[in-house]
Amino acid sequence: MNTFSTETLDRLFTAVEEDDIVDAETTLPTEISLRCSQDKIDDNYALCLQFWEQGFTREELVGLVDAFLANPDLPTPVRMRYKYIRARYKHLRFALRLYSKAHESGRLFHFTTVLMGHFQDAFRNGNQSNLKYYGAILRLFLSKPVWSLVRYTLRHTRLESESGFIAYRQDQMRKLRVLVANPKLTGKQFHDVRKIVSQQVSFYDTLRSIDPHNSEALTLSRSLAAINGLMGDKHDEMVADKLAGRRSYDEPAELNADIRQRLELLVAHYPM
Repeated sequence: MNTFSTETLDRLFTAVEEDDIVDAETTLPTEISLRCSQDKIDDNYALCLQFWEQGFTREELVGLVDAFLANPDLPTPVRMRYKYIRARYKHLRFALRLYSKAHESGRLFHFTTVLMGHFQDAFRNGNQSNLKYYGAILRLFLSKPVWSLVRYTLRHTRLESESGFIAYRQDQMRKLRVLVANPKLTGKQFHDVRKIVSQQVSFYDTLRSIDPHNSEALTLSRSLAAINGLMGDKHDEMVADKLAGRRSYDEPAELNADIRQRLELLVAHYPM
């Protein structure tokens, strides 16, 4: 695998940080190219793996878990450090779904990423029972034997071909088109839409980081990030309504007009 410079890693960190920033001025390009050579697929995955491997150590992450278990009310810089590590997990999970031949992130890696999210929710909301429960399981998943197995699997992932990668992205967009055609979406359907958008954001984030002169990748990254940000805000509302007993998470609801318009425009521009 290729190894990338600190500057490239820094650009990816910045791009990931902007994944939910809504820029009202962004517009989609007239045409979206699906071409992505085998070398680019290989490099994209290599950068995402390096971004994960060099962003933290197992010992640091275990130390953070232990720190939150001892005191869930830790200062903002510590919380942000945990958030940034989790962001690296999420970005690599998207990469595995995009670039691997199986288009899956693997059970152990996937469950670790999910557990990190539940653990973060627990210390954010001061939920001691969930904090202890998810913390105990997370420590198991971060044990040396599991960690070594996960790292070996990540380094020996079979990557998709150029034609297979194009077909996968088109299939995802067809699923998005079907979902968006519904007048109302359940919580699960809303989550499925956001997952597809987030994967696309991560693809263009990685492209623009490797090639900062790729204007199409930058434009698509920012346009998709705007959708991702709007959907993130809406998801927070849905969760708050669920917790307050105002509305069930799975009760079908209409999409915000702005989100729907952006999604319909994306589907219309995407070559299928």
